[in-house]
Amino acid sequence: MDITGTFQYEEDAISAAQGLHAAGIKNVSLMSPIPMHAAEKALGLGKSNVRKFTLIGAILGGLGGFSMCVATALVFIMPTGGRAIIALPPYLLITYETTILIGVLSTLAGFFLVAKLPAWKNRPYRVEANVNRFVVAVESPSSNEVKKAEQIIRGAGALGIEQTGDTL
Repeated sequence: MDITGTFQYEEDAISAAQGLHAAGIKNVSLMSPIPMHAAEKALGLGKSNVRKFTLIGAILGGLGGFSMCVATALVFIMPTGGRAIIALPPYLLITYETTILIGVLSTLAGFFLVAKLPAWKNRPYRVEANVNRFVVAVESPSSNEVKKAEQIIRGAGALGIEQTGDTL
């Protein structure tokens, strides 16, 4: 079962989210027709973990690209005009390109993992959130959290509260 509350004003939706977060209710999400920068603070969200995927991917890509160049030069030794077998300037180009390539691909993979995509189950959604309303949703609250969540949402000034999903 999911509980959704529809609000006319952004401040009311933010206050409902803050109240739900303060009450210890998990799986709260906000839907809005406009960007809401206060939502991250209201829900207690920190910085995204996607940047860690990017850093790790870029480091592994750089090390992998440089290692590939060195390994290739050592396997296929071709001394040319007294130059060193392992020369840094040409290898740095390939190292740079593999750093960018693997960094971007790991960022994409990190985004999908952090965003929990693809969505394997239906999440609460209200069409009004795309037009002119703000929606606060609580996904799968426990039986003792249902009344508390409804009270907090109603107390914040919800226009309407709806329970969706199975009621087992």
